[in-house]
Amino acid sequence: MEEGSSGLNQIIVVAGIAILTFNGFLSPLLGTSLIVWYITILFLDREGYLDEWNCSRVLGIILMIRTSKGKKVAEYIARPRRLWRIFGEFSIWLCFAVMLFLSLGIVASALSTAMEPAQQQVLPATDILFIPGVTSFVPIFWPILALIVAVVVHEYGHGLMARAHGMRIRSFGVLVAGIIPVGAFYEPDQEEMRIAPQRDRLRMFAAGPSVNIVMTYLVVILLAFVSTGLTAKQDGVYAVGIVQGSGADEAGLLPYELISEIDGVSIKSGEDLTNALAEYGSGEMIAMQVSSNPIHGDVVTREVEVVLTDKKDYYYQLCDGNAQCESNVDAAGIKEGDAFLGVSGIKSADSAASAYALPFSEGLTFGERLIATAISPLVFSGVPIQNQGQTMVLEERAFLEAGNGILPMLLGADVMFGLFDFLFWVMWISFLLGVANLIPLIPFDGGHMVRNAGHIMAKSLFPRMNPLKIERLADQISGYSSLLVLALVLVPILLPRFF
Repeated sequence: MEEGSSGLNQIIVVAGIAILTFNGFLSPLLGTSLIVWYITILFLDREGYLDEWNCSRVLGIILMIRTSKGKKVAEYIARPRRLWRIFGEFSIWLCFAVMLFLSLGIVASALSTAMEPAQQQVLPATDILFIPGVTSFVPIFWPILALIVAVVVHEYGHGLMARAHGMRIRSFGVLVAGIIPVGAFYEPDQEEMRIAPQRDRLRMFAAGPSVNIVMTYLVVILLAFVSTGLTAKQDGVYAVGIVQGSGADEAGLLPYELISEIDGVSIKSGEDLTNALAEYGSGEMIAMQVSSNPIHGDVVTREVEVVLTDKKDYYYQLCDGNAQCESNVDAAGIKEGDAFLGVSGIKSADSAASAYALPFSEGLTFGERLIATAISPLVFSGVPIQNQGQTMVLEERAFLEAGNGILPMLLGADVMFGLFDFLFWVMWISFLLGVANLIPLIPFDGGHMVRNAGHIMAKSLFPRMNPLKIERLADQISGYSSLLVLALVLVPILLPRFF
């Protein structure tokens, strides 16, 4: 009977993967690979190899690989227990603060979708989960390495906090589905975990996400340092867009071509370009020295003659007769006869690197540097989505080379770019992993924190209540809140698909 039930379950798993593949939730290659992987680990499990290798299957297709390596290192790192407990207390407050903002975002997203479901973008099925090589804007090589680093650090954070509170660690390990690491874990002594005080357990659950968040900001600093080692091959500015019908368009200027001179005047920044154009009026002609983008091959330098058009006339056309809009144009100080080149999104040649170097930028106060560093993970979170998985726009990256510093000269441009990409993805995935784990939903760390916090609060509010009743009450609060959060998370994912 058990063998028949087991065989049926295996057929259901294979059929489930096939259905997900057929409906577009998995690519044909990924679906086929998962089926082959599942059959392989079933064979290894049946033949006893998994037990021999100290591995086991989880949720059918996931392989749990255990190791005792790292326990001695964890024991050594966790020795300053008082320091780790202080960090654990900090972690609780940090995680609940992030959890609050995350919960507000989930509620706002659900309400926005519910009010206008037809207006919301329907994400492709493969983009709902950020899986390297599967999600359209997450490539495979650097993100896979970054994911391994992030999940190991996450679980090591849990293990260190458990050890700092006297709980023994049975093993560490990783969870894999094929070649893709889908998580990491540590196994505490279950009995010690069960009898540990709720506050200690709360610190332990908070440690994983908080270590990821702290690591995110450390990597932000490293990323800023590496980006200062990248410099422009040639000074100048480029335009991301060319206004149709403008002087620049008529003269044949292209996006991402480098403008280095105007009538013999050197142009190194957007401010230089603005100042140079201020010397001219509409109808006048300027001669620009322009270089082609290096991504297209050998750099070709040419002279482009542009007849400048009227800036006020251009903005009035955009207003399309709207009096308030025209009033705003006048208030901005734009006058008739002001020169208009016809470009948009002007950036300097080194802007792709300098955008990441904000913590080290010159001319910023300490407070401005602090704010720039604090918001960096949020600012950079959309970069892979906007750039189809690239850490920089490729045309902007082509303007860069290794600088003159000791590190760039030792490593060279290729290694510097590789180091930059690796650090970017460590930052991106670590931040995502830390924040996503704070969703107040079991089995995420945030769900366990809500449960333990509920237990602590119920015990303080009802000190005379039976401990078993307190535990049941905490379980009920956690269960209902998890169901509510799950429903709110699914609304933006599923609702737009019906409209």
